Amino acid sequence: MDLTRRISLTASMLVLWLLPTFTWAASIQVTVEIPQLEVAQYLRPYVAFWVEKDGAHVADLAVWYDTDLEAERGEEWLKDMRQWWRRSGRSLDMPVDGVSGATRPPGIHTETFTFGTGVLVDLPPGEYQLLVEAARQLGGREVVKIPFAWPAQKAAPLTASGSSELGAVSLRLNP
Repeated sequence: MDLTRRISLTASMLVLWLLPTFTWAASIQVTVEIPQLEVAQYLRPYVAFWVEKDGAHVADLAVWYDTDLEAERGEEWLKDMRQWWRRSGRSLDMPVDGVSGATRPPGIHTETFTFGTGVLVDLPPGEYQLLVEAARQLGGREVVKIPFAWPAQKAAPLTASGSSELGAVSLRLNP
């Protein structure tokens, strides 16, 4: 990826952090950059987002995979996201309402998860980690981790960066 595009994507993510979040409920906002890779055959990566506490799975936030393949063939490659698969994926019956979704093209994608609803209904105070794992058929696999404390005292962006299958990953806590 050329320098101009990287700067543009980074600036876009910065704008997302600086925009106010107009929700009354506590939430986390996850922004993920999926880089455009210069390879012979590019296939969109499968991506899983989940929360852990002390290395134990707490909640799945999102799983992006190929939902369009016939006869559930898209689920066949979920196991390529090895960490997520071992901690949670193999025990799920896909698709999971409110968690499953289609793969995303290269670019910056944002998901917001509200505490007290859905998969984050009973998250007690404590130290956690957000994990984002990406795996691409005919490509690589990568996991990015961002530690955070809940409940957050103030809105704060936390960042990490991948080196191949993922670009910049940010977590914005909205108390």
